[in-house]
Formats: sequence, structure tokens, C-alpha cells
Amino acid sequence: MPKVTIRNMDGSEVGELELSDAVFGIEPNESVLHEAVVMQQASMRRGTHAVKNRSAVRGGGRKPWRQKGTGRARHGSIRSPQWVGGGVVFGPTPRSYRYKLPKKVRRLAIKSALSSKVKDNELIVLESLTFDEPKTKEMVRVLSNLDAKEALIVVKDRNENAELSARNIQGVTLIPSSKINVLDVLKHDKLIMTVDAVSQVEEVLSS
Repeated sequence: MPKVTIRNMDGSEVGELELSDAVFGIEPNESVLHEAVVMQQASMRRGTHAVKNRSAVRGGGRKPWRQKGTGRARHGSIRSPQWVGGGVVFGPTPRSYRYKLPKKVRRLAIKSALSSKVKDNELIVLESLTFDEPKTKEMVRVLSNLDAKEALIVVKDRNENAELSARNIQGVTLIPSSKINVLDVLKHDKLIMTVDAVSQVEEVLSS
């Protein structure tokens, strides 16, 4: 069972926490991690690409010349795809790239991401994270004490003062434990979790 040191906001050690083997101690599955990251990135695509087909291009209302007798090929519109300025055939249209992996695969992916952070000594467990008022300077001080410049901070519940204190710091993201995801965990150098957030994540992912 992996153990990590619990630190306070000053960076001092205040205890030790045993992590769940089922959540933080598995062998990371790189294939599943890749699938989960691709799924999240695909879901983030806007998919607003579009072209005009022959019905959307302006002009071409009348037949350019009569059907027979001119010696030229028959045409019904100067906005057909073979004409310059005509519509595009089979071009991209607005669509959603979103798709979902099976629930068990998604769970395995987030467990693998968390376990990889523990394995690489990139998980920092914080006793608590509380601010009396939004203060970016105070959040910078806390991160400096923890030696974490770029980090994903996970708290149990939404903490408005902490969110406002962290949102202007480049490379730092703060989310509640219910929003934890593979992409955010992997793209940040450090993962900072409060003790309460660790307990909640273990409770959800162990079931």
C-alpha cells in the first residue's frame, strides 16, 4: 500500500497517509491512458468546419444555355461542382467528434493516471487549502512552499476563494474532485490533492 507525506500550506510535514492500492497503486496501463486522452481531446474539438455545396453557393439560377444544338456539353447550372466558383462536393460539414469509452475503461484510465503520479513521486497531499479571501500572491506562496510551479490542484468541494486565487497563475488548474480527469492529471507536472479529496476519489473509484 503506497504511503505519502501529508504537508500543510507552509510545506511542512504534518503526517503520513496510506493510499488505496486499488486506486493509487496499480500498474499504469499506457494503452488505456492514450485512449482516454484521445477521447478527451476529440470531445474538445468544436467541429464548426463547413463549406458551401451547390445549393448554398450564390448564383446559377438559370440554365446557362439550351440543352441541345450548341455543340457544347449540357449544363443546368454554373454553380455545379465542375465549374469555377461552383459548390464543393463531399466537403466538411459541422459535426461533433465526441464519443465515449466504456465506463470500466474510463475508470482504469483515471486510476492509471493517478498511479503514475504516485510512481513518479509527483503526488503532493495537502492537509487543507483554505483562503480567507482571494489572493493570487498567497497561492503563489503555497505553490512555492510545495515546490510546484505547474500543478493540478484537486479539492473536495468547490472552493471559490481558492479558485480565484489560482486562476491567473499560468500552468496551474484547480478543480473539485468530482471533475478529476486523465488529461488534466497527465498534462501537469505535479498533482496536489487535499486529504479530503483523496478520500473522496478513493471512495468513488474503489466501488
